[in-house]
Amino acid sequence: MVALVEIKARFDEQANIAWARALEQAGVHVAYGLVGLKTHCKTALVVRREGPTIRRYCHVGTGNYNSKTARLYEDVGLLTAAPDIGADLTDLFNSLTGYSRKLSYRNLLVAPHGIRAGIIDRVEREVAAHRAEGAHNGKGRIRLKMNALVDEQVIDALYRASRAGVRIEVVVRGICALRPGAQGISENIIVRSILGRFLEHSRILHFRAIDEFWIGSADMMHRNLDRRVEVMAQVKNPRLTAQLDELFESALDPCTRCWELGPDGQWTASPQEGHSVRDHQESLMERHRSP
Repeated sequence: MVALVEIKARFDEQANIAWARALEQAGVHVAYGLVGLKTHCKTALVVRREGPTIRRYCHVGTGNYNSKTARLYEDVGLLTAAPDIGADLTDLFNSLTGYSRKLSYRNLLVAPHGIRAGIIDRVEREVAAHRAEGAHNGKGRIRLKMNALVDEQVIDALYRASRAGVRIEVVVRGICALRPGAQGISENIIVRSILGRFLEHSRILHFRAIDEFWIGSADMMHRNLDRRVEVMAQVKNPRLTAQLDELFESALDPCTRCWELGPDGQWTASPQEGHSVRDHQESLMERHRSP
């Protein structure tokens, strides 16, 4: 058994040191990541012999494996036995524990070498697919949910997509350097922020024209894309993508209580007084509550 513990986890340094010692005393091989990079990805891999074959069970999530934040944060995760993701996670763990040096992956986007380029590539493919349908018939639509959006290269790619006619909707909890609704630049972009009982923490990407959903640990910030180990995984199962689509539709519903960002950089409460209001988190809890 191998466990990678990030000692530099903010607010959890002492707890993580204690866990690392306890794991080592129990016989677990504890690794501390790569020199110069903070390990921020949230992944788990179980390799199991089943008869004559070896099967890999994988988890890629947006939230920490932390009992406290699990009760306070909104997050999503993918649990899968897909061989392609299992092979990539095996390579990732071998790299993090020092057994190999891996910079590119087949089915995962991994920072610091692959997430920014992978996202920009998908934005550009979305634009191409939108244009191929025609100016008035294009299905280009990008939906993003994250904690922060400040990376200039990603923002510039979104501006280009907006100018090409792609509809872009951003749900961001914290800082956002992108300016929506600017004439000639971002008329096709809206940005909103949701505050509720739980801290919005999931990172989800959707590119409609190329039909791709991604989830993972990375925010669009320099530190995440350049100085951390982050992982984004594609969600392909139709039942699961339908749940992610439902989450976006709820967050972007005109009646959902939120804050909307204007081209002047000011946030405005929405909906306006006198209009019907729904709570995004309460709606999702009600929909997914066990009978």
